[in-house]
Amino acid sequence: MASDLSAPVETAALAAEVEGLLDSAEPEGIYRDTRECGAGLLLLGALLISPPTPRPPKTDAR
Repeated sequence: MASDLSAPVETAALAAEVEGLLDSAEPEGIYRDTRECGAGLLLLGALLISPPTPRPPKTDAR
């Protein structure tokens, strides 16, 4: 019978803890702007698409 009386208290405490976790402030970290990410991706794509640097011609020295 004692477990019936303690169950609502535990449920309320658990519900309060879950609500606290869901409504918590954003964790500290680095948040990037979408425009900055897009510009970075465009730059990376341009570097990957660009042709390689030319190499000096081979000389046939024996």
